[in-house]
Amino acid sequence: MRSLVYDKLYIGGQWQSPATAQRLSVISPHTEEPIGETPEASPEDVDKAVAAARTAFDDGPWPRLTPAERMEKIEKLAALYSGQTDEMADLITAEMGSPRSFSRLGQATGAVAQMHLNLATAREFPWAERRQGLFGEVHVRRAPVGVVGAIVPWNVPQFLIMPKLIPALIAGCTVVVKPAPETPLDAMWLAEMLDEIDLPEGVVSIIPGGRETGETLVRHPGVDKISFTGSSSTGRRIAALCGEQLKRVSLELGGKSAAIILDDADIDRTVNHLKMASLMNNGQACVAQTRILVSDRRHDDVVDALAEMMSSLQVGDPADEATDIGPLVAERQQDRVQGYIETGVDEGARIVLGGTDKPRERGWYVQPTLFADANNEMRIAREEIFGPVLTVLKYSDERDAIRIANDSDYGLAGSVWTADIAHGLEIAAEIRAGTYGINMYTLDTSCPFGGFKQSGIGREFGSEGLSEYVELQSTVSAGKLPDLS
Repeated sequence: MRSLVYDKLYIGGQWQSPATAQRLSVISPHTEEPIGETPEASPEDVDKAVAAARTAFDDGPWPRLTPAERMEKIEKLAALYSGQTDEMADLITAEMGSPRSFSRLGQATGAVAQMHLNLATAREFPWAERRQGLFGEVHVRRAPVGVVGAIVPWNVPQFLIMPKLIPALIAGCTVVVKPAPETPLDAMWLAEMLDEIDLPEGVVSIIPGGRETGETLVRHPGVDKISFTGSSSTGRRIAALCGEQLKRVSLELGGKSAAIILDDADIDRTVNHLKMASLMNNGQACVAQTRILVSDRRHDDVVDALAEMMSSLQVGDPADEATDIGPLVAERQQDRVQGYIETGVDEGARIVLGGTDKPRERGWYVQPTLFADANNEMRIAREEIFGPVLTVLKYSDERDAIRIANDSDYGLAGSVWTADIAHGLEIAAEIRAGTYGINMYTLDTSCPFGGFKQSGIGREFGSEGLSEYVELQSTVSAGKLPDLS
C-alpha cells in the first residue's frame, strides 16, 4: 500500500506546511493499530484555504472559464482516478472498516461514476437561456454560488465527496473540503490526483480536521455556501450558524428508513435484498432500511427469514472478499451501538439474534442484531443507530404501516415490498421520504437525493444537485439581446 503519512496540507492547490504541529492519527478498526496520519488543520489553516479560494473566485480564471473548459479538468480527473479504484478501495477499507466489496463498488468505483454522471448532467444543463419578459427579452444566467465549504463524513468518504466537489467545480465555484478526522487519508490521496490536473491556484483545498476545523469553516465570512453530510444534530448547528450570515447551505442528514413488507411480497426474495439494503457498509449508511414493518399475519415468517439471513453473515476482516460485516469505524461507535442494543432490551424488545457480546477479541466489531416485539416508540425504532441492528415492527393493515413509516423525525429513504408494483407506487406516494424503492432499495445517483423533515435541506445528484451550486441572475433588456449561446 502507498505511503500513509502526510506532513503537509493541500491549500489552494499547493502542498503547504500546517500552522501547528497537531496531527490526526488514523487507527485501523480491524487491528486497532495506527495505519497513517495527516496534519490536523487549525483555524489559521482554514483562513489560508478560504483566502486562497476567495482570491481564486473573485479574481482568478476559474469562474470565468466556460463550463466546457472546466469540464475538461474533471474529465482528466476521472481518467486518472479510474486507474486507481482498487487501491483506493483498499485504503478506505483500511481506514474505516468497510468490507472491500462495498469499498470497491460502493465507494471507489462509485466515485468515478459520480464524475461521469455530473459531466453528463452538465452537458445538458441550462447555463443560460432567453425568456420573454414583461418589458423585453430576459437573459437568465446560472452563475457559480462562490466559495464552497464541503464537509464530508467518514462512512462513504469518496462517494460523498463527489456530489459536492464535482458539481461545485463544474459550476465555477472554488472549494474547501474538510474530510472527517477518521478518514483523512483517502481525501489526501485525492488531493494528489487534483494536483496532477493543473487546476488554477486557489481552486481546491483539502484540510482534514475535527469539530473546531469544521466550525471555523462554517463561520468563515469568506465562505458563500456550506454543503454538509452527517448527523442531524450537527446539521442543525450548521444551519443555525449559516442562518446568522444568510449563507447558502445544503444538508444531507440522518435517516431511520422503513421497509414495508406487504402480505403479497415474496419473503425470501425480500430478505435476500434487505441483506444489502439494511446492512450495507456494516449498517453505517444513512439510507439503511433498519425498521422492518410487517403485518401480524406474516410477522413470524419474516422474523425467521431475517434471522436465518443474518446468522449466515460472515463477520470479520473487511479486507477479505467474503466478509459481509466488518468493524465499525471507531471504538466510540462500537460503544454507541452496543448501548442501543442494551437500551432495546431495557425497553422491552426481544433480541432474536445477536447482542452485546463482542464477536472478536480485537477490532471494533458488533454482532449483527435483530430485534422483535418492538414498537415505534422505542429508541431503537426512532433513533439512527448506524450499525448492523434491525428492528421488526408489526402493523395491523396498510394504513397502519404507512402511519408507522411516517411516524419519524426523519424522511430520507424507504421501501415497499409487494407483488403489485402499481400498488407499490401508491404506497410510495404516501410516504414522506426523499427516495423510495419498490422491491429494492439502491440509491440511483442519476436522480435527486435528499430528505424530508430532519433528514436535510436541498438535494444532491442529477441536475438538482448541480443547481445547488449556482445562483440565478436575470438581465432585462429593452431591446433584442445578441446571440449569447
